[in-house]
Amino acid sequence: MTGWHLRDSVWLPASPASVFGFFADAQNLEAMTPPWLHFRILTPLPIDMHAGTLIDYQIRLHGIRLQWRTEISAWDPPHRFVDEQRRGPYSRWRHEHTFLAQDGGTLAADHVEYDVPGGSLVQRLLVTPDLKRIFAFRKQRLAENFPGAAI
Repeated sequence: MTGWHLRDSVWLPASPASVFGFFADAQNLEAMTPPWLHFRILTPLPIDMHAGTLIDYQIRLHGIRLQWRTEISAWDPPHRFVDEQRRGPYSRWRHEHTFLAQDGGTLAADHVEYDVPGGSLVQRLLVTPDLKRIFAFRKQRLAENFPGAAI
């Protein structure tokens, strides 16, 4: 395992509690995911989010339908939460979301640690471009939901 990292952030003109609440609603994840992934939440909604919650998804990545399960491994409203892949396309996926009060709004930051099957070639040719597109789409959707966002 090599251990790649992705860091991203966006400033949103809302309180940490409001931004955390938006992220805590699993249905919003579907809206923040690009349509080309054909993302669907399989776990019945609404989902009661807390440490230990398991969420099942289905995506289509490069034409291949994949099942993905994540576990909420840390839950600290309105400051942070962590989701970790338990089954899915990555060898390892740990995504920490933090929400920091800043300049009258919230800095929503992501830190993803991951490994991929196939190593650096797959990482460079497929994973990095995909993740950049996914997070760019996500920022656009956040800006639509929080007008005045600094993306």
